[in-house]
Amino acid sequence: MDSSLSRRTVTLSALAGAAALGTSGLAHAAPAAVTPAATGAGAAGPGKSPLPTLVLVHGAFTDASSWGPVIKELQRKGHRVVAPPVLLRGVAADAAYVRSVLDTIEGPVVLVGHSYGGSVISQAAVGAAQVKALVYIAAFVPDVGESAAALTDKYPGSTLARATVTRKYPLPGGGQGDELVIRQELFRQQFAAGVPVTTARTMAVGQRPIAVAALQERATAAAWKKLPNWYLIATEDRNIPPKAQRWMAARAKAHTVTVHAPHAAAVSDPRAVSELILKAAHAVRSAH
Repeated sequence: MDSSLSRRTVTLSALAGAAALGTSGLAHAAPAAVTPAATGAGAAGPGKSPLPTLVLVHGAFTDASSWGPVIKELQRKGHRVVAPPVLLRGVAADAAYVRSVLDTIEGPVVLVGHSYGGSVISQAAVGAAQVKALVYIAAFVPDVGESAAALTDKYPGSTLARATVTRKYPLPGGGQGDELVIRQELFRQQFAAGVPVTTARTMAVGQRPIAVAALQERATAAAWKKLPNWYLIATEDRNIPPKAQRWMAARAKAHTVTVHAPHAAAVSDPRAVSELILKAAHAVRSAH
């Protein structure tokens, strides 16, 4: 690999701080979606507004099961929860899919994104009238024209470059693209410090790679400019530097909480993550 390609790969690897947990095999993971008919969730008492549906969008190196511990907490509070899969191949394509899921939901929605999922929800929510609030969990909050790459480069501190490798994958129209994957032996210390070793190992094995192009893709919309939003800053994050998180949260005028947690906050600190989502849901319900 020549030096210019090496430098580019290092930068893109840092961006994959969009990464989340990587937990397709978590034993405690809850179902990706739950219908009101199955649980009775979302119902409102006499004279009360319906509970918002909570839509959870995962980030890179993971799938919807990464929200498992959080889903349990939210379901226990009576909410309907939907956690759609994201292909991790491009912001526009991933946002379009999430938008198609949103279009099937009636009533108010709180849309939540972790890491790269923050870029996805910022675009998917534009024009979706049912989305009443956004919640970012150690996530990217891009403005129009910004990418995960640009936001990561604003502040030093990500150590993801040393933990990832680049490999090829086939493109639908022919040719090959580049994707990032985390070295299994480095996964826990990089993404899930504090998570039990056996859980972190399962996360590492079940991780899903992200296309490098997805991290370079510029946002074309920014729903956070018009919607109330919340942000959880993970102070021990080694993927998206905490300084970058603070800057994005301040720019978005987000209701912010700070948690001593790694990037995989939904697994390490599900109660803190759930509490922030529930605060947003309560605010939405109180406003309607």
